[in-house]
Amino acid sequence: MWQKKLFHYICEDLKFKILKKILPIFSYILHPIFISMYATLFYLLCKGDIFTNQEKYYVLFQILIITILVPILFFMLLKSTGHVKSVMIHETAQRRIPLILQCFLYILLVKRSILITRYPELHFFFLGALFSTILALVCSLFKIKASLHMMAISGLTIFVIGLGIHLQMQNPYWAALLILLTGIVASSRLEMEAHSPYELVIGTFLGIFPQLLFLYLWL
Repeated sequence: MWQKKLFHYICEDLKFKILKKILPIFSYILHPIFISMYATLFYLLCKGDIFTNQEKYYVLFQILIITILVPILFFMLLKSTGHVKSVMIHETAQRRIPLILQCFLYILLVKRSILITRYPELHFFFLGALFSTILALVCSLFKIKASLHMMAISGLTIFVIGLGIHLQMQNPYWAALLILLTGIVASSRLEMEAHSPYELVIGTFLGIFPQLLFLYLWL
């Protein structure tokens, strides 16, 4: 009898250790800096017949430069000058400069690259992301720390659900996967002790509300 209890205890402890090592990985794979690329890839996948391959590559290249490479280079500059300490940017005061930069990058996208006349659904996604970023910046000014991971993944989830409804896609798996990933990201942030449950809720609200607001304009 005691052997079974010991075996059960060892298995549970092993699963806990494995889970503890795996969960933080999702904080990096689903880091806010990559969410724009994921949204663009999903959008081009769903509306692939409308665009040529050359146009798809051109759009992806713009997103790569503006939403990933530029923020990474800017982060390296901030880290070298001591303005930020980690890629996760745990301290609220350190978030303000990156968030301001992110606002300008989103404005550049919706004004110059992802135009409403050509990419209406994706345009409104980035417009919603811009408003989410502005709200996160306002929160930081009041020393309120919202989870940027939850803000990004929840915004992407609403966009995927909305695009599925808009295009009448008979495939609920993408939405189900994003909802699952949202829960995993939340667990990951708690496991890494990066946020409290309250901060996760604030981040989720900041991500969902602007996307829902703009959803009525293109759905």
